[in-house]
Amino acid sequence: MEYVAKAQQVIKEVEKVIIGKNECVGKIMEAILAEGHILIEDIPGVGKTSMALAFAKAMDLEQNRVQFTPDVLPTDIIGFSMYQKGAGEFQYQPGAVMCNLFLGDEINRTSPKTQSALLEVMEERTVTVDGITRQVPKPFHVIATENPIGSVGTQMLPESQLDRFMICISLGYPKPGDELKILMDRDRKNPLENLVPVIRREELTSMQKEVESVYIHQVIYEYIIALSNASRVHEMLELGISPRGSLALSKMAKSVAYLKGREYVIPNDVEEIFPDVAYHRMVLSTKGKLNHLTAKEVIEDILKKVKKPVPEKSHEK
Repeated sequence: MEYVAKAQQVIKEVEKVIIGKNECVGKIMEAILAEGHILIEDIPGVGKTSMALAFAKAMDLEQNRVQFTPDVLPTDIIGFSMYQKGAGEFQYQPGAVMCNLFLGDEINRTSPKTQSALLEVMEERTVTVDGITRQVPKPFHVIATENPIGSVGTQMLPESQLDRFMICISLGYPKPGDELKILMDRDRKNPLENLVPVIRREELTSMQKEVESVYIHQVIYEYIIALSNASRVHEMLELGISPRGSLALSKMAKSVAYLKGREYVIPNDVEEIFPDVAYHRMVLSTKGKLNHLTAKEVIEDILKKVKKPVPEKSHEK
């Protein structure tokens, strides 16, 4: 647990830019420590892009940003081969994902073909162009933003792509007092310009290894499986949490425990992060829609019905 204090420093540095959204900042840090990708779903102008840029600067990560529009092509994302006359051969021209932190702005405004170009790189951390597979830099994370479904020019992301995101969060409007501070902070300067790296990218990799070593007792694993299975059989859901979702939940629970200074996971860690891992993986059934339910309401129902194990000393390593 050598790097916990530095992980907390990253959070504090980002909070200098993102005012009043400490919980969201913490969840994004947890997902990064769990080596996951983050989807931020919200209306324009609430700080989604600033959040991603702040994390990139605070962790000294090389970042690329793509503003997704209908004319963005898959080659813009993964790269392409171009014939170089001087060399007499085709040479690879890197795409935008060849970085440590890829920011995909308004990902649901582009074509399904371009959206699917992200699938391999998000899952495998590789890109394949003209039959040649290349590794993306390490560490590698995707922070994608999307506007709520129903906004002009948007289209649903396929379930297969949504499942690649470890968590989905929403920032929401700031409170009046926080918004006042934002206006005053940005009166003559952009706080992002004053943000300084507090860790190196190599230290982030070390943090991620420490998170991997956090212990999970079998009882906790069984609780995770019970939550996932409850979503699969829930009458208000057509699609529940996949095994990939269960794995994401266990990894996120480790991150929650890690940032709280523990070397083991307790049931509250799983319960705390379950809504953010589950929300985008669930599809309401016809019955659920007719009853005007939301995914968040179904998640609350699952957490109430699935018995949470009582913390015991045996849950510790």
